[in-house]
Order: sequence, then structure tokens, then C-alpha cells
Amino acid sequence: MTDAPMITEPHIPDPDDFYAALLAAHEGLSDPQSASLNARLVLLLANQCRDHAVLLECIAAACATGAAE
Repeated sequence: MTDAPMITEPHIPDPDDFYAALLAAHEGLSDPQSASLNARLVLLLANQCRDHAVLLECIAAACATGAAE
């Protein structure tokens, strides 16, 4: 694909609206249903990115962030 680096600064036109929509999508779901929704969403968004190297970089960044919590 490309050699574009992972974008870490806010890049969504209205991040608060996106976050509200994400929370609304999870409303009323059980934990397993919520996890399944997250998995489907991650795969759909990864397909939009289409850059394997960036996707691997995102996985590493998410793992590092989660390890620090």
C-alpha cells in the first residue's frame, strides 16, 4: 500500500459526535454483544485503512497504551 505513518493526532472532523454515536451503538448491549460489535467495527475500519503496516503499527500502539493502564 503506502508508507504513510500512523496518524495519532485527532483526524476526525467531529470526534465528540463520533464518540457519542459509538456509545449509542453499545447502549443496551451485553458485554459479549459489545465486544462483538467492537470486533466487527475494528475489522470494518481496518478494511477502510487498507495499509497493513499502519494496521500493525496501530495494534502495537493500542497494546502499549493498554499495558500502561
